[in-house]
Amino acid sequence: MPPQSRTNLPFHWPSLLFFGTIHALALLAPWFFSWSALGVMILLHWLFGSIGICLSYHRLLTHRSFQVPKWLEYILTTIGAVALQGGPIFWVAGHRQHHAHPDDANKDPYSARHGFWWSHMLWLFYHKPEFFDYEVYQKYAPDMARDAYYRWLDRYFLLLQLPLGLLLYVVGGWQFVFWGVFVRAVVLWHSTWLINSATHLRGYQTYEVNDGSRNLWWAAILTYGEGWHNNHHAHPNVAPAGRKWWEIDMTWWAIQLLQGVGLAKKVVLPPQKAA
Repeated sequence: MPPQSRTNLPFHWPSLLFFGTIHALALLAPWFFSWSALGVMILLHWLFGSIGICLSYHRLLTHRSFQVPKWLEYILTTIGAVALQGGPIFWVAGHRQHHAHPDDANKDPYSARHGFWWSHMLWLFYHKPEFFDYEVYQKYAPDMARDAYYRWLDRYFLLLQLPLGLLLYVVGGWQFVFWGVFVRAVVLWHSTWLINSATHLRGYQTYEVNDGSRNLWWAAILTYGEGWHNNHHAHPNVAPAGRKWWEIDMTWWAIQLLQGVGLAKKVVLPPQKAA
């Protein structure tokens, strides 16, 4: 981001300390390696990434592209909160602002106009009230802010790492803790952030849109379907992200499974498939 564009944004040192510490702990993981620990990391990357972030935070809560019973919505949202990517109100509000003003230099929290690294992660270190002050950002997710449980999760989501870490320690010791908490968090962060950065800079466009969103196959693999970003920006409230048969969308498979057992209703399909 050009210096003149952020002169009035204070650098948030606690964020640097937090993200720096988690990254540093993840670098210690090779000394705690085991194949089972790696398997736990991959499993939790899918659970918290595909189910927690992509399915719950993104397609269910942000865009309401389908509906599930409230008890199941709470479970899915809790899984998203354990992903360590912010509380549900924060995440939903920021992403709705992104779609309302895609690539706008001032109104999009992670505008790609400021370059790859800003949209990838630097925006997290310069706290603009519209994106980080609860009293401001909750206005962009009033449906979420009215729910007492979501307000609690938004404030205390960090505490969920404690029971997760304890469970992993009991099951597999420090190997599982380092790979299931720290490595998983870092890999999932950068996987998710690629949608804000890489898919607004590289890839192809199936739809003409008023932003730089693109479809990027390798980002879609890493994010369980979210990399078909141009498709998503063209029709944000649609449940499946892929359009062509080879645009693999694992999160859509999970939604189809929920629909098949009668738990997902009012699933929004692309216009050409709605009939």
